[in-house]
Amino acid sequence: MLTINNLTYRIGGRTIIDEASVNIMDGWKVGVVGPNGAGKSTLFKLIAGDLQTDGGFIRMSERQTFGMVRQDIADTDKPIVEMVVDAHEEMAALKAAAETETDPYKIGDIYARLGELDAYAAPAKAAVLLNGLGFTEEQLQQPFSSLSGGWRMRVALAAALFVEPDVLLLDEPTNHLDLEAIMWLEGYLANYPHTLLIISHDREILNTCIDHVVHVDKKKLTLYTGNYDTFERERAEKLGLQQKMHEKQLAAKAHMQAFVDRFRASAAKARQAQSRIKAIERMDIVDAVIADRALKFSFPDPEELPAPLLSLRGTDIGYAPGQPILRRVTQNIDLDDRIALMGANGNGKSTLMKLIAGKLQPQTGEYSRSGKLRIGYFSQHQTEELDVTSTPYMEMYRLVKSKNPGASESSVRARLGQFHFSKDLADNLIGSLSGGEKARLLFALMSFDTPHLLLLDEPTNHLDIDAREALVQALNSYKGAVIMVSHDPHMVERVADRLWLIADGKCEPFDGDLQDYRRHVIQQRRNARSKARAGKKEQDTAEVAAPAAKKQLNPQALQKLEKEVIRLTAEKEKLETAMAASGFYDHQDKARQVTEKHKNISEKLATAEEDWLAASN
Repeated sequence: MLTINNLTYRIGGRTIIDEASVNIMDGWKVGVVGPNGAGKSTLFKLIAGDLQTDGGFIRMSERQTFGMVRQDIADTDKPIVEMVVDAHEEMAALKAAAETETDPYKIGDIYARLGELDAYAAPAKAAVLLNGLGFTEEQLQQPFSSLSGGWRMRVALAAALFVEPDVLLLDEPTNHLDLEAIMWLEGYLANYPHTLLIISHDREILNTCIDHVVHVDKKKLTLYTGNYDTFERERAEKLGLQQKMHEKQLAAKAHMQAFVDRFRASAAKARQAQSRIKAIERMDIVDAVIADRALKFSFPDPEELPAPLLSLRGTDIGYAPGQPILRRVTQNIDLDDRIALMGANGNGKSTLMKLIAGKLQPQTGEYSRSGKLRIGYFSQHQTEELDVTSTPYMEMYRLVKSKNPGASESSVRARLGQFHFSKDLADNLIGSLSGGEKARLLFALMSFDTPHLLLLDEPTNHLDIDAREALVQALNSYKGAVIMVSHDPHMVERVADRLWLIADGKCEPFDGDLQDYRRHVIQQRRNARSKARAGKKEQDTAEVAAPAAKKQLNPQALQKLEKEVIRLTAEKEKLETAMAASGFYDHQDKARQVTEKHKNISEKLATAEEDWLAASN
């Protein structure tokens, strides 16, 4: 059990968590939720021991192991699959000890423990995790140093899952994953055999994987039973009851105060008035529910345009001449379309978005668009390109003035207000904005000229759950077309009514919904693993068959191999007879020498038998 008792933590004189308590039972899968800045990541650092508490304590059983995703993996040329296997510190230490240990008793203990840890199946287990997170079989042996930052975080996540600690903390594990990897992770975490605590803004993964919620809010920790949807419903009911109690108490207080005001000066009622004054002073009024401002977005509705807005006919799309990433794409986009682009990272989703946005020219084929078509384009990388020394108001003012020189300040601020920018926030430096606020600014900027088509490339990366829900509602109210690339299954299910599959150089409609696509991904991965296993088996068979064919042509070599097998077998049996004798291990130096010799003879015999069998077939 993980026990958090009267936990208090302060930073810079500000209290983040104040006398908060909660108990997490073994085997629970807990979603840690709350508004940005409430202290969720701080809580994880306190549990991990990276931060020290200012009061209270955090405790779990000494026998329990603990793990989280490492952020500080050193650069190395070690193969990716080995990086994951070596994350199991005990297993790695035992393997290293087995290479140097000479005491036969200790060697036996080492191999017994490695057997308990299932060390011999470790590379296969690591490969399954890495495949699930998007690595191909060919990539598993590539050096870790060759990976980009996002792929390194996938390795770190695979390493944390491989260790399978008794208590696993995951802070936004889906941030660097595509939709296909998230689908796999959902299933894996739902079946995780130990205690799991996860911070996530992905509503789908919280509904699929957790059975409890810890709500971090107003410096307290509150435990709920159930998934995220259950938490939201119960919290709404709880807040409703709290508000009713507050209003009831205020009415009672007002009634007593009216009696005091009326009879304070009356000698006959003076004692009763004093009694009510004291009762009012003792009243512990339940706090009113301070409703958070509902976060709302609003995209302006464009005027009608005839269909299609945009048309592709046999179009090749790519960057290098003669090397298209997508071939012969044939699709239409109309004003009422809601399209999600599906497919693993690197298959060309962002490439297609850039072509539609006009940032990339087609290599061959037809590409036509309405002359009046306006497009709003959101890219996940645009937040890095914002001028940090400017303000949201200045950026919006510049855009609006370029189209309408006579625009007033109030009209500029009204546009920002559609994306929840108050006057104070609109006048802050962009460099001081949070990731979610920068994303909202980009939504405002991309839609300032009332686009007919919104292109959204990973729009939810920096948005919390409330902001994601606001975006879903805004898109569903919007009267133009939407094409999106998103790793948020909840958004795809709620917004998109058509799926296009980008794979194998093609862009084709996918016949089915997101659940059908999940099954398609699972089947594709099964097929890929089967193909890889079949290829390896053919390679192994070829490697055995080639020398066998040669040896069959040489009877003298075959006879020599047979004699070597007989000789080594006899020598091995002789050593085993000596090792079985009473008192053999009383003389440790001699026992060590014989044990080492037995090990070497056994290895030679295994090799000789394989060669002899191959040559005999």
